[in-house]
Amino acid sequence: MKSNRIFISSVQSEFASERQQLCNYIRLDALLGKYFVPFIFEELPAVDQSAQQAYLQEVQNGDIYLAIVGVKYGFEDEEGISPTEREFDEATRLKKYRICFIKTLTDKKKRDKKEEAFVQKIEKEVVRKSFQDYETLRSNIYAALIKYLEEKELLRILPFDASYHPEASIADIDDNRIDRFIRIAQRARNFPLPLGTPVFDVLKHLNLLNSDGAVKNAAILLFAKNPQRFFMTSEIKCAQFYGNEVTKPIPAYQVYQGDLFDLVTQAVDFVASRINARVGTRKNSVQVPIDYELPLEAVREAIVNAVAHRDYASKGSIQVMLFRNRLEIWNPGQLPVGITIEQLYEVHESFPNNPLIANPLYLAGYAERLGTGTADIIKQCLDIGLKPPTFSQTNNFRITFWRNVETLNENGETLNENSKTLNENGETLNENSKTLNENSETSQPNLATSKSNLATSKKSNLATSKPNLATSKSNLDTSKSNHDTSKSNLDTSKKPNLDTSWSKPDDLRPIEGLPKNMTRKELEKIILEICANEYLNVNIISKLVSRSSAYLLNDILPSMVENQKLIRLFPATPKHKGQAYKTNHLFLQN
Repeated sequence: MKSNRIFISSVQSEFASERQQLCNYIRLDALLGKYFVPFIFEELPAVDQSAQQAYLQEVQNGDIYLAIVGVKYGFEDEEGISPTEREFDEATRLKKYRICFIKTLTDKKKRDKKEEAFVQKIEKEVVRKSFQDYETLRSNIYAALIKYLEEKELLRILPFDASYHPEASIADIDDNRIDRFIRIAQRARNFPLPLGTPVFDVLKHLNLLNSDGAVKNAAILLFAKNPQRFFMTSEIKCAQFYGNEVTKPIPAYQVYQGDLFDLVTQAVDFVASRINARVGTRKNSVQVPIDYELPLEAVREAIVNAVAHRDYASKGSIQVMLFRNRLEIWNPGQLPVGITIEQLYEVHESFPNNPLIANPLYLAGYAERLGTGTADIIKQCLDIGLKPPTFSQTNNFRITFWRNVETLNENGETLNENSKTLNENGETLNENSKTLNENSETSQPNLATSKSNLATSKKSNLATSKPNLATSKSNLDTSKSNHDTSKSNLDTSKKPNLDTSWSKPDDLRPIEGLPKNMTRKELEKIILEICANEYLNVNIISKLVSRSSAYLLNDILPSMVENQKLIRLFPATPKHKGQAYKTNHLFLQN
């Protein structure tokens, strides 16, 4: 099979790193490497001809001309023409297949005048794509090369994420999820499309559908109203176990469904609500600082990697399993070709198995620059005194985070003060803060404490030096709940119940110093702070912020949930009588 030669054209000094990274990516990608051979001028050996003759000869030898245009126009010959423009003109004259990528600039005046004129010239002759950074450039090039293979009928079986689903259409895409993505991506990566952009245009920009409106699998998983209708195993199964093995009884088990963004959020929250934590004081802020025994940012990165790299053709699901001594995240997939287990312990090239899925996750801030993720995960574990995580590859890929087992004795009781849940004064909480008691009772986030535990006395206030929502003889984050079915709040098919004593929080006082005429932005900020570490129902929030429950339920809370600022305790039942809200920590990190 003949390989298609790609001539990569750009100002070398401006895109030196990107040029080399693209060459490595195309050569090592399991699919692209079979069909394409990239060429960059800096890899040309010494030859007996001028530079201009050499690069024009390579344009003639190539099948595809790929231009990357940025700020600089570059070196000019005696006629005032740069090599990049010469190469473009030669490719045009020879009728080569041309694909061009223009770097997005907030201020076009920063671009050289001749470079701007060159951009206008390109736009008159070819349909070009814009890019912001290497990640979006690589994703766009991947989509363009796949399209080339389709047009030339060289590829009839597309990779999973780039394949078109025979039963799905643009009508299956959720407008609200598209708008939510735009809001988050604008904040996280300066996404260029404005809010309200038609769904077709957004998906087209992300290379997730063709001009006829055929929807790719990646679009369904990211933005469909019901992704599991098309891909039943696109879910995350989360479970907690008492010991170090998979044994019954299982104190907590959840199967999460929804789009990929929702899956990541729910899985991270499952872990966060079931590991030990140290709570600080509200000395400097209404929001209580909290240190988890496992670095949540690293846990999120591992779950995002599982979502981006898994084999969606597999009948298996991603599994998140919390044991007494470790957290395991299983991914039904294989490491990308060219990546070994050893390379995961250092910064390495990134070759996502599903680049059309990985790119929107990156744009939304759910992952940092790809290729640094595993190295960052290791560093974050070491920074808080944990053993480095381990990676393994069998029939699936697995990452294991190691908990501090010294914090638990043989009965499962917390021993190490550093891992105990402390109140805002830095004091160790009561017996309910044990992970397991002698009767095999388990500590879970509790939304059924009494009013007196939430507001310890009428003398205390959220704005004083000791504002306390979780002191006294109990704690908002802990409770005794027996796994016996007659007493359990941990039935795996149910959420924890809310105590009716929360319906009228008479002992709570509003936060002092709140202005009567707050802007919506100011009000949302306060709500995010008070809901940062625990689920609160609308009556509690109403009391604290001095706003009516009806106003919050009708105008404020639904939009905060829609924009992923808050998460509901019962996401599938918005009007559940026990509904409560908690800050989405992923929103705060973006």
